[in-house]
This record gives sequence, structure tokens and C-alpha cells, in this order.
Amino acid sequence: MAKHHIYTMSVARVYPYYVTKAEKKGRTKTEVDEIIRWLTGYSQEELEAQLEKQTDFETFFAGAPQLNPLRALIKGVVCGVRVEDIEEQTMQEIRYLDKLIDELAKGKSMDKILRK
Repeated sequence: MAKHHIYTMSVARVYPYYVTKAEKKGRTKTEVDEIIRWLTGYSQEELEAQLEKQTDFETFFAGAPQLNPLRALIKGVVCGVRVEDIEEQTMQEIRYLDKLIDELAKGKSMDKILRK
């Protein structure tokens, strides 16, 4: 089975859409970055370097310093699929990120988004 095209897409290509989605709802780029750092363990400098290098999603998640164990608490539907039911690990990580950005845009508090 061929890999989904999202795996080879650079995070930097999608990142502006995450920021725009958040900002349209009165949220900030800083909050988007905080969510990504929480999920992956990248520092701000490491995140910026990954974006600058045009790292693809598969490499981005495979190289994440520390995937947050609390990400297993992320539940819900993204693109018509329940994130907790996705079996392929990389796709699940991508959809976790999508779900967190959705929650940000829907006005959830950062404490709830970050499962504190």
C-alpha cells in the first residue's frame, strides 16, 4: 500500500494554515507553537529549524524528541475519522495535531488542549 501524500508534505507547507485557522478565531501563532512543542517535545528553536528545513511530516514525527504520553487522551473526529481509532502511527500523530489545532480554533482553553 502506498503512503498517503501527507507523509511527504513538509510541515512548513501546512504550518501557515494552522496559524491562519487559529488567528481567524482570535488565537495566536504562539499558541500554535506551544501545541506543537507540547505534542512533539521540540524546543521553539528546534521547531523553527524543522520548518526552515522543510521537514516532511513523517520525518518530523519520527524525529520528535519526546512525543507527549498524554496525547493518548486526545479523542474525537478529524476528517471523518476518530483519531483514537487510527492504527497507523504517523497518521495518528498528524491527526492528533490537527485535532489540537481544531480545539484551539474552537476556543478551548490551553489547559484543556494540553490535557492539564
